[in-house]
Amino acid sequence: MTERLDGRKVLVTGANGGLGEEFVRQALARGASRVYATARRPHPWEDPRVVPLALDLTDPQSIAAAAGTATDVNLVVNNAAIAPSDDKSVLSQDEDITRRVFETNFYGTLRVARAFAPVLAANGGGAFLNVLSAAIWIPVPTAYATSKAAMWSATNAMRAELAAQGTAVTAVMVGLIDTAMSARFDMPKVSPESVVEQAYDGVATGAFEVIADDDTRLVKSLLSARYEEVHAAATEALSGFEP
Repeated sequence: MTERLDGRKVLVTGANGGLGEEFVRQALARGASRVYATARRPHPWEDPRVVPLALDLTDPQSIAAAAGTATDVNLVVNNAAIAPSDDKSVLSQDEDITRRVFETNFYGTLRVARAFAPVLAANGGGAFLNVLSAAIWIPVPTAYATSKAAMWSATNAMRAELAAQGTAVTAVMVGLIDTAMSARFDMPKVSPESVVEQAYDGVATGAFEVIADDDTRLVKSLLSARYEEVHAAATEALSGFEP
């Protein structure tokens, strides 16, 4: 940890999960004065600086209510997402699976951004931190990957649109993280602590993008090559991977 968040009021979506809990913990450790820990069914926290708050990404009224409560927020961590085990093929799976993934990962995250952009503007600009995925750049045939790719594009659009109100937008790109969401995958994973540490450092320094693990850095470094080469390298690295 190298950068502080002294006095910041932070809202974290998906705060009940392994990565979300780490975002809450490290915000407190870096000096945040209040952290809204949101989830569909938020659990209690011992630290009095943590405010458990109900927020369901698939429910616009829930998001609006959260924005009406957390009016002092100046940093929003868009962390919540789903990666269901039945999400295996954007071509052959039931369309309802793809819709459910997009409803949370894309539309839900965008709803949070729309609801909290005016809150951030009223509090001096602030920042969004959007947790994305290395899957946006590699041939993973899932709705999760495509939803994160769509959110990457939306994140870049948000950054351009919100610049006028002084709101920074940082994207975190990362591969598999050692949390319950990725427990079914027998592949190397990065720790939640490392991802969150790099993410908050990026926010504090105004970075547009944080590349949070070695595999993602490798993929990013290949993007200037012909995509056939990127595809081949990613396919080799993913050999044996089953969504």
